[in-house]
Amino acid sequence: MRLRRVVVTGLGALTPIGNNVSDFWNALINGVSGVGPITKFDASNFKTQFAFEVKNFNATDFFDKKDARKLDPNTQFGKVTAEEAFKDADLGNAKINLDRCGVIWGSGIGGLQTFEEEIVPYIMEGHGVPRFSPFFITKMIADTTAGHISMQYGFCGPNFATVSACASAANAIADAFNYIRLNKADLFICGGSEAVITRVGVGGFNALRALSCRNDDYQTASRPFDKDRDGFVLGEGAGSLVLEDMDHALRRGAKIYAEIVGSGLSADAYHITAPHPEGLGARKAMLSALADANLKPTDIQHINTHGTSTPPGDLVEARAIDDLLGDHRKNVYITSTKSMTGHLLGASGVVEAIATLLSVKNDIVPPIINHFTDDPEIAPLNFVYHQAKKATIDVALSNTFGFGGHNVSLAFKKFTL
Repeated sequence: MRLRRVVVTGLGALTPIGNNVSDFWNALINGVSGVGPITKFDASNFKTQFAFEVKNFNATDFFDKKDARKLDPNTQFGKVTAEEAFKDADLGNAKINLDRCGVIWGSGIGGLQTFEEEIVPYIMEGHGVPRFSPFFITKMIADTTAGHISMQYGFCGPNFATVSACASAANAIADAFNYIRLNKADLFICGGSEAVITRVGVGGFNALRALSCRNDDYQTASRPFDKDRDGFVLGEGAGSLVLEDMDHALRRGAKIYAEIVGSGLSADAYHITAPHPEGLGARKAMLSALADANLKPTDIQHINTHGTSTPPGDLVEARAIDDLLGDHRKNVYITSTKSMTGHLLGASGVVEAIATLLSVKNDIVPPIINHFTDDPEIAPLNFVYHQAKKATIDVALSNTFGFGGHNVSLAFKKFTL
């Protein structure tokens, strides 16, 4: 069976450093950080009092008040980026078979704000007559964003949600890629969203000791691969890709950003939060993505790492990349865009995939900011610190790993016929 080629024809982004793809990309290549004190609730009693929030977002700019009340911010974010990607791909003017178009959407947690708003008052008021919103469940469940996007555009093809912690959106992209390759569909809107900067979200991750507590220097707290990293910084937002069969895209004259050529998935099978100490799962995912694309490690010029700024995570990922690349390490530009966006959990895979494929398209690698001290235990990779790097990028990997040992690596390539 001949596998079909899959291309990216539309992008949408809502992030802590830009509320559309253009602003997001410009901020990335200029090393702009989106961190700040938490404004969504009073965090003065929390161990961590800062986060990467989306700025200047008003739901009523996109939805009428009645509809906005029915949507958790997680879904609001997702629908906004899906609309940007839909328009970017010029699908409103395209003749497409809606039965062959689908939506696959990832979220690590789903409608956490809705859960908190409904449950906390009930618990605080005692266990009397339960009074919940009729929209509680439909706002909260992780699959609701995929359903709303499909209804928005009438897409009647495959429609479901992926939930694999921080790997959720990357899994959504991998699934969409494979459905198209196998001729199960022609086109997908895929990606992910997360909106967990809430009391429950911050408190829960604090309890896990996963977050940076650098309140006195929050501007530089997200410092991937730095010796003094002390945890990730929570972020929020969403991203969308339009993936499309290459022939389908060419027939309708669509612009093409890049080609997605491989996906690799693996499990650490080791620990519910910690990565495998030897990076075996991460390395397997990258090798699998390359094998899927019929590429070798020496074909890579760039890797956008998971790079969360946690002590064990960065160490293990660097070890896995070093094992993968060997002597080729000096030719591969390594970055972590989480230094500027924070960790968007279930949405991180698509936001970083957008950054990666734009690096392929534009031949520029965004920097890792907030680097001060080399970690002698980190493998000596070709990290892009401080300033963006102009370089020819024909093949790049985007890595995303999640609690539970879920690993995904996506391979992007410059598009040529």
